[in-house]
Amino acid sequence: MFNEKSININFLNKSVKLDVKNTNTFTKFTGLMFKNKHYKNLLFEFRSETKTPIHSLFVFFPFLVLWLDSRNRVVERKIVKSFSLSVRPKKCFRKIVEIPINNRNKKIINFLMELPF
Repeated sequence: MFNEKSININFLNKSVKLDVKNTNTFTKFTGLMFKNKHYKNLLFEFRSETKTPIHSLFVFFPFLVLWLDSRNRVVERKIVKSFSLSVRPKKCFRKIVEIPINNRNKKIINFLMELPF
């Protein structure tokens, strides 16, 4: 169902490796819904640039969302709280990574959120 892989995320001329699960057509609609905060990081890939919003209905924990371009460069980032109706980036993107806030992801979250954009 999922393809697990590692990707390099580029942020402010620095690169960090992140383990993710690729989503398929069905899991693009569910994402982290009804999962727990220890679930794996999810990668959503789109065929073309978009500004498609996400939501966190039925996600019972906060998570970091990264909007990436086609080269895995971070174009925007945000901590999303539970039960947010719509979260839309200002810039177009090609990929989204949802990173549950948990101890396993603590280093990556600190790295990505401590640096100013």
